Amino acid sequence: MLKKAYLEITNVCNLNCSFCRGNAREKGFISVESFRAAAEQLRRHTDYLYLHLMGEPLLHPQLAELLAVCADLRFHTVITTNGVLLPERSVVLLASPALYKVSVSLHSFEGNGGGDGEAMEAYLRGVCGFAEKAAANGVIVSLRLWNGGGEAGLNPAILRYLKGLFGEEPAPHRTGLTLAKRIYLEYGEQFDWPDPGAAERNVRFCMGLRDHIGVLWNGTVVPCCLDADGNLALGNLFAQDLEEILASPKAKAIYDGFSRGRAVGGLCRRCGYAERFSK
Repeated sequence: MLKKAYLEITNVCNLNCSFCRGNAREKGFISVESFRAAAEQLRRHTDYLYLHLMGEPLLHPQLAELLAVCADLRFHTVITTNGVLLPERSVVLLASPALYKVSVSLHSFEGNGGGDGEAMEAYLRGVCGFAEKAAANGVIVSLRLWNGGGEAGLNPAILRYLKGLFGEEPAPHRTGLTLAKRIYLEYGEQFDWPDPGAAERNVRFCMGLRDHIGVLWNGTVVPCCLDADGNLALGNLFAQDLEEILASPKAKAIYDGFSRGRAVGGLCRRCGYAERFSK
């Protein structure tokens, strides 16, 4: 069993974050029929489905139907979003019994040149308004500042706003702070995305194919959630069984390579995130 699977529902995004590598693939949205076909295969391998790899999932015009499929298959469903569309998509999200967790990349505001002012407060007000409703519904909300302190130094201003909104001194949490019941602020370091053109790094291990796999909106299966362009494509879930793909020579070589402390995939050797597992 995998801990989770990433099923990308679109690679289209409404922002252009400075920290995001982006992707050069054909832009598109997965159909409900294709989503169900992929999800049914993934359900044999995991209980947790993340509707994200690249792109902004809240842009999908059939998000309600996709979440209904997740409910039918009894997935614990996780959405990662930049948070901009949360106020207008909250009804759809909160109506779904499949929704388990929403992770909001607060650092996307700073990553698009936002400053400490009315725009930031409006953005945070919309995110936190959703967070309070979701938490009351039993959904976990993770507000993430994965920017290593902040490029523009906005993290202290964001924390001051959050403290004022929730009205209590946050309690320490495993990766950050507890703002309220089921609402957390998580800190993390900014990392370099894997890039085929980058220099090789000291990568000896990764959780890809062990902890999780990724599926792009067109069905391409990749070993991890950071393979933005499908450089390490293992097969296609719309044409093959997942068991066949995971047993393929390419997938086994990547998996066995990390078992021996060696990155086989060229993209893996150029991944700033995976390098942390080798320190």
